[in-house]
Amino acid sequence: MSRSRASTLPELQARYGEGYRWLLLLSVMIGTMASIMSSTIINVAIPDMSQHFTLGQARAQWVSSGFMVAMTVSMLTTPWLLGRYGYRATYVGCMLLLMAGGIAGGLANQFGLVLAARVAEGLAAGVVQPIAAIIIMRAFAPHEQGRASGLFGMGVVLAPALGPSIGGVLVDVFGWRSIFFMVVPLCIASLVMAYRYVPTTAPGGVAATKTGARLDWRGLLLGAVGTLCLLNGMVQMHGNNRPQAGLLLGSAGLVLVLFIAWQRRLAARGGAPLMNLALFGYRQFAMGSVVAFIYGTALFGSTYLLPVYMQLGLNLSASYVGTILLPAGLVLAVTIATVGRLADKQPTWLLVSIGLALLAISFAMMFTVTLKSAVWLLVVWAVVGRIGLGFILPSLNLGSLRPLHDSLLSQGSSAINFLRMLGGAIGVSLCGIVLEWRLAVHGDSLVNPLSSPARLAAFNESFFMLAALCALALLAAWQLRTPAVFTTPKAD
Repeated sequence: MSRSRASTLPELQARYGEGYRWLLLLSVMIGTMASIMSSTIINVAIPDMSQHFTLGQARAQWVSSGFMVAMTVSMLTTPWLLGRYGYRATYVGCMLLLMAGGIAGGLANQFGLVLAARVAEGLAAGVVQPIAAIIIMRAFAPHEQGRASGLFGMGVVLAPALGPSIGGVLVDVFGWRSIFFMVVPLCIASLVMAYRYVPTTAPGGVAATKTGARLDWRGLLLGAVGTLCLLNGMVQMHGNNRPQAGLLLGSAGLVLVLFIAWQRRLAARGGAPLMNLALFGYRQFAMGSVVAFIYGTALFGSTYLLPVYMQLGLNLSASYVGTILLPAGLVLAVTIATVGRLADKQPTWLLVSIGLALLAISFAMMFTVTLKSAVWLLVVWAVVGRIGLGFILPSLNLGSLRPLHDSLLSQGSSAINFLRMLGGAIGVSLCGIVLEWRLAVHGDSLVNPLSSPARLAAFNESFFMLAALCALALLAAWQLRTPAVFTTPKAD
């Protein structure tokens, strides 16, 4: 068999032998790292970019928000793209779009072009991210899926952990444009590996068909409008513009109802809805979706809240904050790899529950930190939280997707990633809203140059809110258990 003809999953397995599935996982992991890095690293460049284009804070923030909206909505198109064009064409197309966005953003001399480049990067990142879970469920045996998820997760968390640090150096030395070019080497490496190891076939091993069902454009439009209204409504609440916030959030609720009604109608007609609502007929997937949404809210919310707390609550420098969070990041990487192996042997609902409990404890115990506390206490609670994340990350997808019928696997991965990212987008605004509210109650503001016990109390109450969300998710995680099967014992 010639190398050029080895293109389906069985052919590639035959050509490269037992280790092929790990090469496939590495190929997808590099592209996913590039997409995640492009989402997180831009934050360190926003101040320089704002100065270059003379932007206000609201316009500058659209560099992050535009990416987030595009990424969240495009996740829903992954199953259709894989079915129509197959793994390789979809993946390669996304890497080319991500790389083009990076190059265009780095060369742009107008803010509109920068924003367009970020939207293009977001579209590519959204389509790529559900692919890894589908491949793990397809290419690995059940007893290997946990280890694969753990190794993949360990590699992926390095991108947001190392990205901002490297990005800060690049901005200081080369300016904000260098941030966009940073994803290019990773995209090139992923393209080389994709042409070698990623199969051309669609999920299930069947050939991609360009004459299949049409993309649900109406559902995609409703999803985009609803997401935009929701996120902008949260931003307006953060800015205390309550009437406009209420209008946007009400519109988001209305669009959600229309989206669900349209998905049901299209499915009843025999069409291919953007989100197959039959997924939520599987109890474990439905409960996993609840966990994913709340987990995304807590994860992204705490990622925003923790650095602000350390700098404006505890008066620590930005460089010191990075040093404090570094041990927690290293512990997270090790925990993910370890728990991945456990997920092959232990019930996933138990691992997810342990992770949520640890995450809740880490948030709730922040009240023990005061202005006079030793730094090690803060490090301890940060590490406990990251251990909790390490338990959740490789286990949640496995527990939610394993019960699904094979035909729903790609839809399931797409939907659960969408819900997690939607929760994350809400989480950042939610933490900001609660923090502003509690600061006002305690008679303080972040504008004041000095911290106080009252300010720490406002932060602690915001952390308690996140702890309560994790406790709520814990109730759903218990429902990830596989229903017991009772058999009649055989007579002796």
